[in-house]
Amino acid sequence: MTAEEFARRFDVSRETLASLSAYVALLEKWQPRINLVSPATLPDIWHRHILDSAQLVPYLPVVSARQRRQILDIGSGAGFPGLVLAILGAGDVQLVESDQRKAVFLQTVIRELGLSARVSNQRIETLPACQPDVITARALAALPKLMSLIAPQLHKGLTCLFLKGASVDEELTNFQTYSTMIPHLYPSVTNEYGVIVKLTTPQ
Repeated sequence: MTAEEFARRFDVSRETLASLSAYVALLEKWQPRINLVSPATLPDIWHRHILDSAQLVPYLPVVSARQRRQILDIGSGAGFPGLVLAILGAGDVQLVESDQRKAVFLQTVIRELGLSARVSNQRIETLPACQPDVITARALAALPKLMSLIAPQLHKGLTCLFLKGASVDEELTNFQTYSTMIPHLYPSVTNEYGVIVKLTTPQ
């Protein structure tokens, strides 16, 4: 997938595409110094990373027109999906990344692109409760572990969007033995074995 193919698929503006392209360029510049993504995925970065992150947009919860959606992206790494969501204007994004070098990379992208996002260079377990509308994560941990990590952030009305792989059925079995959140599964558009897990709190 090329940048232009992504733009047609998501119907993004020239400005948004330019920002995504600048993000990709920064990632490629920093990659030799910091292992941000698997080198094998770089030639297909628009499909493997940009599209993979952007596919969460249709599943984001609706918020009031007078407020901006608050997104908490945990274990942000190279910024997927958090930075992509910020560039697409999905809301105000707080990225949580414990690796200092990766946090500096994230801050650099935010500064250079003027994004509505900020970085917390700490472990998610130490983050004070911030009442986000959405929590996102990609390839971070199994569902039971994820839920323990975000326990202080849980509140009524929260939506979680997790990009998961082939082991999701086993993870859900363990997850449903103790969690009251309701899982909804959607197929990934980038990986035939991938799944988007959307968790919502019961009404």
